[in-house]
Amino acid sequence: MLKIAVAQMKVIPGHPDENTANMLSMVEEAKKHQADIIIFPEMAVPGYLLGDTWEQTAFIRDCEECGQDIIAASQDIAIIFGNVAADWNKKNNDGRVRKYNALFLAHQGRLVQPENMPYPFVIKALMPNYREFNDTRHFFSLRQLAEELHTTAEKLLSPLKLTLKGRSYSIGAFLCEDGWSDDYNLAPVEILRSKGVDMLVDISSSPYTLGKNGKRHRVFGRLAKEAGVPLFYVNNVGIQNNGKTVYTFDGSSTLYNSQGIMADCLPKYMQQLGYYDLENIDAMPKYKREKADAIGHIFAAVSYGVRSFLSDIHMEKVVIGISGGIDSAVAAALYTHILGAENVLLVNMPSVYNSATTKGLAQKLAENLGCNYAIMPIQESVDHTISQLETIPVTFLKDGSSFNLKVSSFVAENIQARDRSARVLAGIAAAFGGGFTCNANKAETTVGYSTLYGDQSGFLCALADLWKYQVYDLARYLNEKVYGREVVPQATIDIVPSAELSSAQNVDEGKGDPIKYPYHDYLFRSFVEYWQKATPADILQWYKDGVLEEKIGCQPGLVAEYFPSPAEFIADLERWWRQFTGMAVAKRIQAPPIIAISRRAYGFDHRESQNGIYYTRAYRRLKAELLQE
Repeated sequence: MLKIAVAQMKVIPGHPDENTANMLSMVEEAKKHQADIIIFPEMAVPGYLLGDTWEQTAFIRDCEECGQDIIAASQDIAIIFGNVAADWNKKNNDGRVRKYNALFLAHQGRLVQPENMPYPFVIKALMPNYREFNDTRHFFSLRQLAEELHTTAEKLLSPLKLTLKGRSYSIGAFLCEDGWSDDYNLAPVEILRSKGVDMLVDISSSPYTLGKNGKRHRVFGRLAKEAGVPLFYVNNVGIQNNGKTVYTFDGSSTLYNSQGIMADCLPKYMQQLGYYDLENIDAMPKYKREKADAIGHIFAAVSYGVRSFLSDIHMEKVVIGISGGIDSAVAAALYTHILGAENVLLVNMPSVYNSATTKGLAQKLAENLGCNYAIMPIQESVDHTISQLETIPVTFLKDGSSFNLKVSSFVAENIQARDRSARVLAGIAAAFGGGFTCNANKAETTVGYSTLYGDQSGFLCALADLWKYQVYDLARYLNEKVYGREVVPQATIDIVPSAELSSAQNVDEGKGDPIKYPYHDYLFRSFVEYWQKATPADILQWYKDGVLEEKIGCQPGLVAEYFPSPAEFIADLERWWRQFTGMAVAKRIQAPPIIAISRRAYGFDHRESQNGIYYTRAYRRLKAELLQE
């Protein structure tokens, strides 16, 4: 029997010393269990999402040294692991040292070299350069190497040969993207299986996004079935980031049998070793996948991401401004669950526009959670600021003339929002010994429905990759599944969403935000998350054809209910498109980091430039046609 250990490890990005120590500990544990092979994830030594740390030659050399420690530990066990590999005699296209995203197989203190390869490691063939990935910026691919050597990737790709217990095994080893080859003109796994393999091994560093695991099971199950051998998918846990966007890695390392059926899957978000006898895999019962609904997966990812982020930045206390509304209530319940009530300070900051209803709901939320609570009215300081702005003269020094500023109602709204965040929450957080949160959801972030340096501020935005309907779902999930009681008041779930910054947003009169979330959540999602992103031209065409609600996924009948005429529909569409592609871009660039959940999160995942507002010719033609009708 050949015993294989799957090492679903927590990878700490940018800390090869800690990762190596962790790996060596897991190797020793695997040896105690008489494992013959142990498999670690992609880039297990350095981490994967490191930004331009990859440009530090001293860091690359450090990773190489750590790799030598792993190789030295391969006495009496074969170790498959991911690390950066360097060819110090060659350069990348940017003129820096040649680097490869590599898979190593070490046994008895030596590396096993694939046939037909000039190096003793497997090189990643397919370089993802979309979403959070930017591999071609740093790494040389197998396809590029083949071109340089005047050969083909098909010839260079070959299984790893390993002799264990008197038998030779052929291992079809590949790295992450090489298994997702449908849209490439090279299929590495197909090439490997054509050369004969006893097993397939995929080492990955694959961030979690909602729905991704289901697709992977279909893709990798098919790969195993086509090859007719077991497939080991090995992923890491932990969080990694691209600066603005924080990704959770759920692990979910999976074993597929030779029929492509899941035989086992390691627990999400947990470091763990799984052990399997190669010869018995096909006899294992089918793995029963969990039946959690989408919001359960969202809660797991968000809570794990927030907890890990807080740990990484050594933040133990958090201040949250609560308004009585749904977003701040969900944020409060989430952080309290993670940190404990004693480490959370909730602050209600009413002005003259805050109703008794929402002030009461903020109080009720704080009581339900049992947190530290403070009420700090802001009207006096807001009035003082407005008075200063309107009464202190501005002097034009060229001719000595002066004038006074006039504060509009819109400016007064922004002063309130900035007073709450830049003055009150920032000061309280410093005194409390923690940080304060940004509570924005994805709809607000999409169109910049927030105040720069006001409620846009904070050390982290945990909810900014969740649409408003998902925030409501999360509130219900927290009540029913996490706390088992009503912590987010039902009235907060029922009340109209409102910023309460003016009399035009009086919740007791049913007045709230200008965003009609049951429709705009889905409209905005089509701008951001569709793989072929929608623009006003697409939206207007779908509207004209009568299929808009079907295309964006909102409830049927909403469009006619909200917009009785084409003119009203077009005015609304253009209002939010102007916001999305205009000022909201600048706000997003300056926004706090975001926990990524969806297939397209703001930050590095949704790369954007401040290009201004643009409407295509097709849109302008459609608009003219509809308005004429």
